[in-house]
Amino acid sequence: MKFHRLPLALAAAVAVSGCASLNQVSSDVVGYGAWPAGRTPGGHYVFERLPSQQAELTLQQQLEDAARPALAQAAFTPAADAAQAAVSVQVNLRNMRFERLDYAWGPWGGPWGPAWTVPGRRYPGFWGNPWGPPWWGPSFSTPWYEREVSVLIRDRNGGAVLYEGHARSDGALAGSPALYEAMFRAALADFPQGNPSPRRVNVPLEAESAKAP
Repeated sequence: MKFHRLPLALAAAVAVSGCASLNQVSSDVVGYGAWPAGRTPGGHYVFERLPSQQAELTLQQQLEDAARPALAQAAFTPAADAAQAAVSVQVNLRNMRFERLDYAWGPWGGPWGPAWTVPGRRYPGFWGNPWGPPWWGPSFSTPWYEREVSVLIRDRNGGAVLYEGHARSDGALAGSPALYEAMFRAALADFPQGNPSPRRVNVPLEAESAKAP
């Protein structure tokens, strides 16, 4: 198993498993809300960066840009002056890479299609063989990614956490700006109340991204 923090522009197309179709992204989402009663949701915000994120400014800027539309949808506005911001927002990306093992049998693959594995585990693919790989033919591996974005919103007056959201999806590509934008929208889908019960959220992709093969 490998951990990767990869550039968001690594893949412009979004042909991923975990998508309900080519024009939307399906993410597993949980949200935790502690928004004060009587306080209007939203407000002016600034991004907060951890020291490790400061060391990768280009990547972090791309990630924050992908989160901006979701924050705007939740009634947040970038603060022109950081001193005037009511909340700080921290965004993060985890990208886990696995190796999918495909067993080939002739030019069309095995009689049940490919299977895929991660260290210590084995799973059938969409047409995977649940009883084991074909008993002859070469095998080869391809990468598979499990991605998670998170959003943490803090009150700048005291530092209390007001909202925490997570969205996870997986697929054959490391990701793209449009994919992460959709995942941030999913992570904030339950703002401001939150919903700690895991659930599936589908978010449409931008029109230009939906044309991906």
